[in-house]
Amino acid sequence: MNDRMSDAENRLARIERRLEGGERDVVPAWRRATQGEPRWAVTAVILVAVALQLMLPHRLALQPYWVLPVLEILLLAGLIAGNPRRVEPRTRWLRLVGLALMGLISLANGWAAVRLVVGLVTGTEGTDAGPLLLTGGGIWLTNVIVFALWYWEWDRGGPMARVRGRQQYADFLFVQMQSPETAPADWEPAFLDYLYLSFTNSTAFSPTDVMPLSRWAKMLMMLQSSVSLVTVVLVVARAVNILR
Repeated sequence: MNDRMSDAENRLARIERRLEGGERDVVPAWRRATQGEPRWAVTAVILVAVALQLMLPHRLALQPYWVLPVLEILLLAGLIAGNPRRVEPRTRWLRLVGLALMGLISLANGWAAVRLVVGLVTGTEGTDAGPLLLTGGGIWLTNVIVFALWYWEWDRGGPMARVRGRQQYADFLFVQMQSPETAPADWEPAFLDYLYLSFTNSTAFSPTDVMPLSRWAKMLMMLQSSVSLVTVVLVVARAVNILR
């Protein structure tokens, strides 16, 4: 057993030496250990999601309406304190805090979306077209951010696992993975790539140039398209009816 473990460690050491010695041009960046991506993009987008939650009508939020946004800010502050500049694999609790933060944002937006849809169906929401469109647009945009965070957090084990480059199979296939000659040698997917994926899936209601490979990725994209479609159809239909 010890001999086998020693052989495995030796093979790993040889691979690392080859990468350091000149095979970085052969192995793409998303398949090898790299530096963690900067935190500013995901931090800025999370702050936008919190601001959108606070701008929604308070009757659509879990009460008291300020509790979830405050908890989200506290969790975000913990993530920044643990990894202030880059998303790097330091301690396990950072990933748990990140998952808790995404869960709270998802809960808040999901609750608001359900309340809005129920209100539209029963006729208690949507008496004025302008505020209705703003409310529906805020929920839709937050939904884009929510699913971008989930895609980013789960693809190949999440950003901290992707830094290590140990998971061979991707959950999402980006164009740069299929045609590496179209991108710099150090290209690898970052949060803004997943935000683009989420936005196009919410507008086209289907994959565009990023293909889901794993079953969970397909199911998550299907769920996002369904939520986006229901929200857009009901809100726009109600607003058109009011304007007429």
